[in-house]
Amino acid sequence: MEIIKANVDYKIIGERIKEERKKKRLSQEKLAEKIDVATVYISRIEKGSAQVNLKRLSQIAIALNVPIEKFIIGTTEENKNYLNKEFQEILSGCTADKQKLIYNIAKIVSGIKFV
Repeated sequence: MEIIKANVDYKIIGERIKEERKKKRLSQEKLAEKIDVATVYISRIEKGSAQVNLKRLSQIAIALNVPIEKFIIGTTEENKNYLNKEFQEILSGCTADKQKLIYNIAKIVSGIKFV
């Protein structure tokens, strides 16, 4: 049997969990209590330093009353839409000047020549 390895970005998943937890005005302690884990585990998940399994992710989604896909869609590096949502959120919070700076940096990093 061939094992297929996906490069899941657990940091993005953690950031999304943290965002939803804060929207619900839940502390890490309360979320941990709801799913019967240690607070430090929630902290590690939100930082991306713990690889959360599907069962635990499902429990978190239920506790936060959000669809599980909100946490996992677009979190593999192979996905062509990887990080689109996060970039969109960052850009929407920036001034026009900062957006232009980010755009120019992206062009430099991607190797696109300025015209």
